Amino acid sequence: MAKGLLMTYTLWAVGGPAGLHHLYLGRDSHALLWMLTLGGGGLGWLWEFWMLPSFVAQANRAQEQRQGSGRGTPPLSLIRFVAQMIVGMYFGLVALISLSFMASFYIVGLPLAVGLGVLLVAAVGNQTSDLKNTLGAAFLTSPIFYGRPIAILPISLAASITAQKHRRYKPSVGSETLSVRLYRLGLAYLAFTGPLVHSVLCHTAVTLSYVADTLGSFLSWFSFFPLLGRLLESVLLLPFRAWKLLVGDHGISSSYFQEWEKLYEFVHSFQDEKRQLALQVFGLSEGATNEEIHGRYRELVKTWHPDHNRYQMEEAQRRFLEIQAAYEVLRQPRKPRGSWRSNATINTFKRVLGLPWWSSG
Repeated sequence: MAKGLLMTYTLWAVGGPAGLHHLYLGRDSHALLWMLTLGGGGLGWLWEFWMLPSFVAQANRAQEQRQGSGRGTPPLSLIRFVAQMIVGMYFGLVALISLSFMASFYIVGLPLAVGLGVLLVAAVGNQTSDLKNTLGAAFLTSPIFYGRPIAILPISLAASITAQKHRRYKPSVGSETLSVRLYRLGLAYLAFTGPLVHSVLCHTAVTLSYVADTLGSFLSWFSFFPLLGRLLESVLLLPFRAWKLLVGDHGISSSYFQEWEKLYEFVHSFQDEKRQLALQVFGLSEGATNEEIHGRYRELVKTWHPDHNRYQMEEAQRRFLEIQAAYEVLRQPRKPRGSWRSNATINTFKRVLGLPWWSSG
């Protein structure tokens, strides 16, 4: 059935940031992208106002266009390449916040998340790219920057270049029912948002701290490239800017930032308390070296391993899990108290709030 321009504009106005108009036009990849980014932070949704007629025309001749253009190569698009880079980094940041507890995160989780973000943009419209080569480039780049949040940038760059190199038109496929398409989109949406929601609801304080630290370390790298840093800053803070534009400046003042500062201080005090409890479990004092921590960990694990305590299995299991949890806390690098004040993220928030960078409230 032919798609109508009036219906497309109506869905764009009513549920554009959620991708309803793209779902109506059969552009499922574009719909999912808008669902996960709220219409590209609002800017992509507004920019589409002038693009909807071409989207409708493309949807109405999709079958013939795919059959006729399947043998060629789509033209190179700078806009698509930049979008692949941005969405790849966005997926990587979300993965850092919600999945970094994984043992092999920097080898498996991070390149997979960034690569899927790049592939999602590559599949927008009538184009797609090669899954194997794009993910392969992401996985090969990841070990070079192992353990560093800045790894998101080179992984996204390598995956985006590979996706552009292997770009092609989508093959002609049969139509699917709406229920099947919604089921697939729902699974993809839950796979993206599920770990993040769990992290926010179950580990709120830790998540807040990790968001600030991740964004701070990521943005601080761009201090060598001020223009690029400002651009990335604007992209990352786009949802906040859109919210501020919609609701005005109510509550956005130095007092608001002061409350945020108190919350951040609470997070750090909470982390200090966890470290003190972990040191008590290990029987160590503040200032213990990494060698002392590792040595004490090996001793305690050997002593309280359930296989070595068959006559007090319940107590051994409890102590063993306690030792493992304490070790996870102590092996994390500890940042100097108050170092957050020079954090690039905090200074960014201050600029957004209209505060001078040296202000404390």
